[in-house]
Amino acid sequence: MRSRPIWRIATLILATLLLYLALALPNTPAAMVAGTFIRLPLELPVLIALLLAVAALPRLSRVLRVVLSVGLTAIVLLKLGDFITFQTFSRPFNPIIDTFMFPAGMNLLTGTLGRPMALAVAVAAILAVLALAVLFFAAMTRWSRPVPPVAVRRWAGLFAVVFAVIAIADAGRWLRIWDVPQNPVGNAATTRLAVLHAQRSGIAARKLAEYRKAADQDPFADATGLFDLLAGRDVLVVFIESYGRTSFDNPLYRPTHVPTLRSAEHDVAATGLAMRSGWLTSPIAGGQSWLAHGTFASGLRTGDQARYGAMLASSRQTLFHLANAAGYRTAAVMPAITLPWPEGPMIGFQRILPAADLGYAGEPFNWITMPDQYTLSAWPDLLGEDPRPDFIQIALISSHAPWVPVPRMVDWADVGDGRIFDQWATSGDPPKVVWRDRDRVRDQYRQAIDYALQATFSFVTRRAAATGEDAPLVIVLGDHQPAPFVSQIESRDVPVHLIGPPRVIDRLDGWAFTDGLVPDDSTPVWPMESFRDRFVSAFSSGLAASGGT
Repeated sequence: MRSRPIWRIATLILATLLLYLALALPNTPAAMVAGTFIRLPLELPVLIALLLAVAALPRLSRVLRVVLSVGLTAIVLLKLGDFITFQTFSRPFNPIIDTFMFPAGMNLLTGTLGRPMALAVAVAAILAVLALAVLFFAAMTRWSRPVPPVAVRRWAGLFAVVFAVIAIADAGRWLRIWDVPQNPVGNAATTRLAVLHAQRSGIAARKLAEYRKAADQDPFADATGLFDLLAGRDVLVVFIESYGRTSFDNPLYRPTHVPTLRSAEHDVAATGLAMRSGWLTSPIAGGQSWLAHGTFASGLRTGDQARYGAMLASSRQTLFHLANAAGYRTAAVMPAITLPWPEGPMIGFQRILPAADLGYAGEPFNWITMPDQYTLSAWPDLLGEDPRPDFIQIALISSHAPWVPVPRMVDWADVGDGRIFDQWATSGDPPKVVWRDRDRVRDQYRQAIDYALQATFSFVTRRAAATGEDAPLVIVLGDHQPAPFVSQIESRDVPVHLIGPPRVIDRLDGWAFTDGLVPDDSTPVWPMESFRDRFVSAFSSGLAASGGT
């Protein structure tokens, strides 16, 4: 008999601890410290007092517990969503624009673990969410049963009102709605977070409507004679994954990457080509490369999936649509694409080479389907000859996380079908080992970017040597900075390099870019979305003469 009261007390303590942890859980990596869990969540006494106050009304009590359980589960998921997106993309989660993360995550799991295991993980995740809601309901039920005396219920109701006022006052203080003369002993961080998410979702919905309107207003929609100053010269746009300003500003990476660029500068200059380099501010950091690709091509800031979708659905003309109209053959070389990609034609690509069509016969480098050197070696023959000039996008992926293992450069004549790279594809520790040590992760990133730079500029040099005066105009740029714990700098800037014959590059004199491949601190920083209009204007005689758009 004595064990029954002890059991009740123990379960009551566990129930309270569960509710406490859910409300105290922070939503950012920076706040995941002991001090965060010491301060009392002001919502906790409100919740418990409210449960006690209505305990004698079974139907109302049950409805309240269901609503609070669902709401608390949603809040925990929002906090976890924030934690992940802060860690990965340096921003909070937004339910309006981030729903893409669920199918994207499923695709990544499928590619990494296989479809059966990915489905098992997805089912386990759904069951975990349901189990969490059931646990919250059980914890609240423990505070509702047995029904307390009338006096306790009355005082609980008053107590709930008092602490609700305190919680609202604290949340309003943090949201700068009003001033509070004295800080309470706890905080209403969960209430504040719920309000912030509601505000952000409302703002995102309004901005998305404005974006859709802007996407349908294109200054080049009816333009003719575009790119005539290129005189039919090929244009190659080469994205280097996760290549950002950290390669220049972070002492972990600069001693490796800048000398590689200086060496490439020398080799490119020896072919007679000119170079200019600058900075573009990417709309993203840490991932979602396609959003940077969309921003660069469309001239609109597609910083989230909703805007990206709005851009695709609009009449907006990307660089590749405009090139099509100007008589170019457009194509996308996309070694990261392993599933159907209906967005490709919508961006303006007439031809798409996904991973399966690139003919790589070697082993993958974990998530990375093939090394960059293979991609750069294979695509020209796969596209074949065409009387039209080329306007090609190549999205390289060897410098994509997890950066394990890193390929090595081989003689271009030995690349073949890619099996020569197998000696590195299965070497070293797997990601799950390397990623236990953040210093090792950063070093792998350093090596991966260096490899990507070597492969890219070696390709540019070889192509220039083979084509002479007909060398293409090559635009090499990063898509975004790596994750914050890797970049370790507060910037979303990425480098952009333009390489081509001097008479072509001279048309960019007004851009004030730096000569060579190493932009300095005095080089202008442009939003990535501004590049399309500036580029089109620089190489279209009517627009160049009038100063562009």
